[in-house]
Amino acid sequence: MKGTYRSLSSFNDHIDFFSNDYLGLSTVEIESASKQFGGTGSRLISGNSDLKMSSESKIAEFFKGEKALMFNSGFDANLGILSCLPQKGDTIIYDELIHASIRDGVRLSFAQSLSFKHNDIIDLEKKIKRATGTIYVVIEALYSMDGDLGLLKEIDSLCNEFGANLIVDEAHSSGVYGEHGKGLVFEYGLTESVFARIITFGKAYGSHGACILGSELLIEYLINFARSFIYTTALPDNVFERNSQIISSHQIPNKITALKERIRHFRQAFDVNYSDENSPIQIVYFKNQEDVISKSKEMQNAKIAIKAILAPTVPCGKERIRVCIHSFNTIAEIDYLISFLKRD
Repeated sequence: MKGTYRSLSSFNDHIDFFSNDYLGLSTVEIESASKQFGGTGSRLISGNSDLKMSSESKIAEFFKGEKALMFNSGFDANLGILSCLPQKGDTIIYDELIHASIRDGVRLSFAQSLSFKHNDIIDLEKKIKRATGTIYVVIEALYSMDGDLGLLKEIDSLCNEFGANLIVDEAHSSGVYGEHGKGLVFEYGLTESVFARIITFGKAYGSHGACILGSELLIEYLINFARSFIYTTALPDNVFERNSQIISSHQIPNKITALKERIRHFRQAFDVNYSDENSPIQIVYFKNQEDVISKSKEMQNAKIAIKAILAPTVPCGKERIRVCIHSFNTIAEIDYLISFLKRD
């Protein structure tokens, strides 16, 4: 498709409205006792340590999960659990706007798969009634390209009614929503109801890696069968240590408050808002692909780091500017951004 060829770019001295570093924690230093800066091997060979396991225990305790298992990225975590857990004869049902990493995990699974209309409870129930075997329903807590929330409480209730296992990707909600950023599953009191949660450290927590929270049985199964865990070099000890410390940083509550204030200021400038009122991801639609590409280039030339989101990442006709707001963005910077977005 014309105008959609991807290439790498770098923005120096630009105002950041495109990164996932929502709380600005990527620049926060953490004291580390570890001197290991390499993984040395897979966790099942040379890449494990007491520090790694104690870090996972701290993370599980913080998020009120039974056990936690660290993967090298959110992509690896989603790919790992979806590709190995559902078996032949089982059914995976996923929201049509689910992340590409989950779609790839579904493709690698031997289970059948069905998608349901975004946040459509009626359509989800229809698909559950068609499902066979063990049923897994997969949603995001906060959708990464639209900035809206999944209908977590309603979907959890439906899954309980039909005995389905709910898997929730909290990549963009952890660190931002819930008490001390513990996420929406925690905020809604569903930590014991949800089958598995994916917590990503490379976004609001400004670090790297991701963990799956679930039962001890689930974690033991993943250690034995998740290929994206088994056959890759482990993250080094200092990353595990950083992740287990940054989640409880005393800076987070104040940063969340500052983030919400800036989101509110941004939203007040528009008559219609498509994203959740507390979402750091806010989207602005344009009439056509040419307009959104032109606007993004205009803003980049004005030292605003922002990207146009085009098909096939989003559906044709739904191209948009995806604005990522941060706790460190100033009101003046946000007003500067708004002046371009509202300019014809």
